[in-house]
Amino acid sequence: MGEKVVAGPFELADRQRYRAKLGRCLTGLERLLAEERFDRPKNLMGLEIELNLVGSDGMPRMLNGEVLERIASRDFQTELAMFNLEVNIAPHRLDGRVFDRLAEEIRTSLAYAHRKAGEVDAGILMIGILPTLDRDDLVSSNLSAVDRYTLLNDQIVAARGEDFVLDIEGVEHLTCTSGSIAPEAACTSVQLHLQVTPDRFADVWNAAQAVAAVQVAVGANSPFLFGRELWRESRPPLFQQATDTRPPELQAQGVRPRTWFGERWVTSAYDLFEENLRYFPALLPIHDDEEPSTSSTRAASPPSPNSSCTTARCTAGTARSTASPTASRTCASRTACCPRAPR
Repeated sequence: MGEKVVAGPFELADRQRYRAKLGRCLTGLERLLAEERFDRPKNLMGLEIELNLVGSDGMPRMLNGEVLERIASRDFQTELAMFNLEVNIAPHRLDGRVFDRLAEEIRTSLAYAHRKAGEVDAGILMIGILPTLDRDDLVSSNLSAVDRYTLLNDQIVAARGEDFVLDIEGVEHLTCTSGSIAPEAACTSVQLHLQVTPDRFADVWNAAQAVAAVQVAVGANSPFLFGRELWRESRPPLFQQATDTRPPELQAQGVRPRTWFGERWVTSAYDLFEENLRYFPALLPIHDDEEPSTSSTRAASPPSPNSSCTTARCTAGTARSTASPTASRTCASRTACCPRAPR
């Protein structure tokens, strides 16, 4: 997801070529799983946190480019909108006082970022949905100045073919439309990434899915959007609706949304990659000349579609295989993924 891409048009044949390439990637992944060609387990956990930039009045500040220039650290990256930042915490071995070490690293990183944001009269705020956001803040002109987000927005809008409809009924009822995926930027979260071996992947993934509802309930902190009180945790419906490529007719047919919690338990990491390829056309079919068979011959994992889209981003627990596929330009996380892949 961190790759840089250059905005430009896609040709009609690009998705067919990309789909065929992903099929070869999937075959390579199946072979590597069968041959057990993965790193030995290191029992690591990584962490990323999505942040909001606000002024002293609590209103969003569209300044992530200026703030990132001042932070000058690769640990901090853009997110979908100009009032978003993301911080990535290096993986830590799960032993001893690991959570104390993580907490100290997070405090240090956020304090530094907050100090740098203060140089442009902004600050860092961690909250699920920033309650001061207005509809005028979540428009395409406020998407981050990164080609990836422009391309994703253009492709998702084109796939839907009409305005996105937000219809969330809670304590109050919110109905509105958007001509872009910008409302999805309101959904920020903490995401934990656990490294596991292929033979443990299914059990860990299924366990994460099993506790997702409880996890969302315990962490519920996003009741407000556009001045309306909605669900106690409004990110799941907001994220799904703000990136839903299905017009009403496809929804009525039961076509799967790109963003969802899944519908079954898995038996292998392969299941998730295969499901993405089978159900969802690529959003960014950017193709290169590297072949999966060549990658696997070099004892490297072949590029593969990213499977993280099957868990909602507002939940924190997705399991990831030890053998993270090579982040090539060919088959990175573009198959079924929404802009930041529900994690």
